[in-house]
Amino acid sequence: MPDPILYGHRGGVSGFLWPLTRYVVTHITSLILAFLFFALNRTTVIGRRHVPRRRNTLLMSNHQSMIDSFMVGFAAYFGTATFKPYLIPWNPAAEENFFRNRFWSWWAYQWKCIPVKAGRRDLKALYRMIHSLEGGTMILFPEGTRTRDGTIGRGRPGAGLVILANHPEVIPVTVDGMRDVLPVGSMMPRVFKKVFVVFGKPVDYSEFIGRERSKQTAQQIVDKVIDVLRHQMQGIRRLRAGEITRRELSEWLDRGGL
Repeated sequence: MPDPILYGHRGGVSGFLWPLTRYVVTHITSLILAFLFFALNRTTVIGRRHVPRRRNTLLMSNHQSMIDSFMVGFAAYFGTATFKPYLIPWNPAAEENFFRNRFWSWWAYQWKCIPVKAGRRDLKALYRMIHSLEGGTMILFPEGTRTRDGTIGRGRPGAGLVILANHPEVIPVTVDGMRDVLPVGSMMPRVFKKVFVVFGKPVDYSEFIGRERSKQTAQQIVDKVIDVLRHQMQGIRRLRAGEITRRELSEWLDRGGL
């Protein structure tokens, strides 16, 4: 029986079968999206070796489209998660988009979405994130909303509070091109676009451990991660412009940035 805190306080037959249905639905969805990302669009993944294959791993990514979590989770764990289902990431999702009716709510729960109320100041959702990360992996978008112009905006402290509570391995993930695949306001993904997913080395936030678990400390951690994401975006843009090669970008990530 799945933990009711994670599953949304559901029980009965659907709750009992949830681990199986989640596994099947997630992997079928992954295969469909693999066709979208790698056959119909040109997707380049760099730095996947930086992602640990263990619990309590937090992937912190910039946010360009409604399907970013699928792209990041697929790029990080496809193949490995088949034999280690706990690697299938949890991800917060806006209630107004993913839980607007029974049909979409069922799918969202299979995709391990944690509902977040409009306004994003949802302490119940924050508690579920902290609880779920302890035994698995998670994707968080510190900006809290999708970009409208492709830039990486200021992060919000919520992700920092999760980090202070769990002390996870934090992997900075930068995606670029997803805004072209599924722009804000669009429902159908576009094809023949170029997408990049870059995984950086784990972020060292040890300087914040031991400090008060305050909103200010949480914000400082998030600011540090956002700074890394912006540097990685610069690397992607240089790669797009032909100023550096994929190998040079990969070596740059190994060194921890510029």
